[in-house]
Amino acid sequence: MNIAKAAYCRVYQSAFRAALPVLPYREPEALASVLDIPKKLKQLGLRSALLVTDPSIRSLGLTKPLEDAMSEQGLGCPVYDGTAANPTVANVEAALALYKAGDCQALIGFGGGSAMDCAKAVGARLAWPGRSVRNLGGNLRIWKKGAPLFAVPTTAGTGSEATLAAFIVDEKTNFKFVMNDFSLIPDYAVLDANNTLDLPPFFTATTGMDAMTHAVEAYIGRTTTAQTRTWSVEAVQLIHRYVERAYRDGHDLEARQGMLRAAYLAGMSFTRSYVGYVHAVAHSLGGWYNTPHGLANSVLLPYVLRAYGSSAYKPLKELAVAVGVARTNTLPSVAAELFIRRIERLNRNMDIPTKLPGIRPEDIEMLAKRADREGNPLYPVPRLMDAKELQKFYVMAAEDLNGSAKEAAEHAGD
Repeated sequence: MNIAKAAYCRVYQSAFRAALPVLPYREPEALASVLDIPKKLKQLGLRSALLVTDPSIRSLGLTKPLEDAMSEQGLGCPVYDGTAANPTVANVEAALALYKAGDCQALIGFGGGSAMDCAKAVGARLAWPGRSVRNLGGNLRIWKKGAPLFAVPTTAGTGSEATLAAFIVDEKTNFKFVMNDFSLIPDYAVLDANNTLDLPPFFTATTGMDAMTHAVEAYIGRTTTAQTRTWSVEAVQLIHRYVERAYRDGHDLEARQGMLRAAYLAGMSFTRSYVGYVHAVAHSLGGWYNTPHGLANSVLLPYVLRAYGSSAYKPLKELAVAVGVARTNTLPSVAAELFIRRIERLNRNMDIPTKLPGIRPEDIEMLAKRADREGNPLYPVPRLMDAKELQKFYVMAAEDLNGSAKEAAEHAGD
């Protein structure tokens, strides 16, 4: 990255870091069960809520207890269950139309990050009925609440139940953009591990490593605080302890509860301290190829951590010591490598691949530019990289590339 752009990025990030103590972050009120939602709605004097979920969650019957409880309490509960794996502008508009038709007064995002992000975006549209979803993308463009929002995670990974971010795909351009605003932080988070018991093993693994990515990227960035570092360390320790247990036995309630807390803590951390290039690259793949976000993060995390080199040795050593794979007297470079190898071992033990299918060489330059646009100047990464340098991560993660394309991308930015 050239000197002028690098200086701009660091000044931008420093300004956000300086403003952290006065920014209006807040923690959602925690609820223990979905059955608490109708009670809370009645306390608030609300009579109807739109339930936003996806087809698989509803087909598994996970939303039925809530739907039944809403009916028994005399509360309206229209259901939008069309959310895609990477929610689109069309999903948001369809859910918004159902919200209005049902005369709703609140939103319930029920599922993984996709459903919760879709519900957040509906709230943004309610706050600004005259603006499109695309126009609301970016940082701090909303500033007012559209409706009370309940977030019910069914995976332990995205942390969307605690964050100010929503990621939406513009299906016209296949560009995945972010909406960052304090008004998007859910008002209530339902942290009930029973909602995660039927998550299949592969999704348990990749969403768990998604939470690991959130915690690690938030920890090694340059805008951390004492609080976000504490949250990140606890999240990494919990994932280290529980993710394989949850993968091996989906009904291990202790492991599921530990992973749900880890995802929540990681979400609390990265919504304040941000993420890094793992996410920037993963989002470009999700927008263009519909690559599942947790899978992309799982595969990319070791590649990106190694590429940060010495700029990340110190914080990675601290995480290595925290999970017991290194000692305080271990050389930082060695400890950092031991931590990265631990991540690779977790991936391998849970049958997460080391490569991603479908990455086309002719797309890499465009994808890297999109990652650059997302990551710079916002993400306070240990080492700055521009679009040319980011191309190498697509090559590293690609399942198959021809020799000339691979060589050209690998040497980009040299």
